[in-house]
Amino acid sequence: MEATPKGMRLHIGIFGRRNVGKSSLLNAITRQQVSIVSDQAGTTTDPVEKPMELLPLGPVLFIDTAGIDDTGALGELRVAKTRAAFDRTELGVLVAEPEVWGEFEEAILKELLDRKLPVIVVFNKTDLGRPQAMLVSRLTAAGIRVVFTSARDGGGVLDFRAALLASAPEDFVNNPAILGDLVGPGEMAVLVVPIDKEAPKGRLILPQVQSIRDLLDSDSYCMVVKERELKDALARLNRPPKMVVTDSQAFLKVVADTPREIPLTSFSILFARYKGNLTELVAGAQTIETLKPGDRILIAEACAHHPITDDIGRVKIPRWLTQFVGGKLEFVTVQGHDFPNDLADYQLVIHCGACMNNRREMLSRILRCRTAGVPITNYGLAIAFSLGIFERALEPFPATLLAWRKIKGIA
Repeated sequence: MEATPKGMRLHIGIFGRRNVGKSSLLNAITRQQVSIVSDQAGTTTDPVEKPMELLPLGPVLFIDTAGIDDTGALGELRVAKTRAAFDRTELGVLVAEPEVWGEFEEAILKELLDRKLPVIVVFNKTDLGRPQAMLVSRLTAAGIRVVFTSARDGGGVLDFRAALLASAPEDFVNNPAILGDLVGPGEMAVLVVPIDKEAPKGRLILPQVQSIRDLLDSDSYCMVVKERELKDALARLNRPPKMVVTDSQAFLKVVADTPREIPLTSFSILFARYKGNLTELVAGAQTIETLKPGDRILIAEACAHHPITDDIGRVKIPRWLTQFVGGKLEFVTVQGHDFPNDLADYQLVIHCGACMNNRREMLSRILRCRTAGVPITNYGLAIAFSLGIFERALEPFPATLLAWRKIKGIA
């Protein structure tokens, strides 16, 4: 369970003032010395992440944030890091002292509720006092779970654990499929996995591994081949597969070797649906048609890998888009949890498949782009569009394809 990728874990953000016991609470629930605990306010600087298995819920990731009431230049940086943690939080925990509740707590609570997140309010240090009954009644009446703990001696920690289990979002408990629902029990998908410079030595990349597991969980069959073996592999089958899924970089070769009646898409496009909003990312791809030389494009990568000579985000996509537009474009790249607050200077955002992000963070980025009026799409969709095979890559998703054709006025 420790090997479960971050993007597939329930992200639990722990927020509150400095020195209210957030780190002590995390240490108590994980039964480990994960965060430094001190009487000195502001000990936690950058958010501390702790993956664990929270039975019977499953794999989770706790995010212990710095106090949001921090001051000074360094404090502003800490607060900025804490606010960024909101974007990937799926379950919010607000920690407060029993007799301290004011504008900071109300602001954090409002931020979490505005994002429509489940919230637990934990009154820590209850060995020293109790919160006002009127405040507790108001929170409870609003449907917010309230827990009383004393992280110092372990009091109430089991109640906190029970509240976490009860508050898990429904879409985490009933996790959506990657492609098993598109293939179905007893049917086969052929996965095309290029072994090139970007393929990690001795293993497959995360979207490929997760897709294989998803097919097995769905009682589907799976055949894995390299792109140059696809044509022969399909000829050996006594009936056609339900679909072919390829790495986006091999689109042209795979389209050429896959019979027209077999639906085809890419891992990246599957993850556009799994981690984000496929329809919105499809609509964003239309902007490629209106790009002109000199336009600025943001390339967003969820992982902080070291780029190679023919890197997909830094070399291949810029090359394909430049060829499509017929002139030089300006590309800016960000990695990991970094994502600009100001998107006004960009004509388009192109995101990776987000296999290292949880769905909440990807949806937060889509919302940020929508608010800024900047279209967003992803690697697979951008590649398919620039190579002229967009509709072919959307055929496994009839409703999305229909919506796209309506956008184009050809439905």
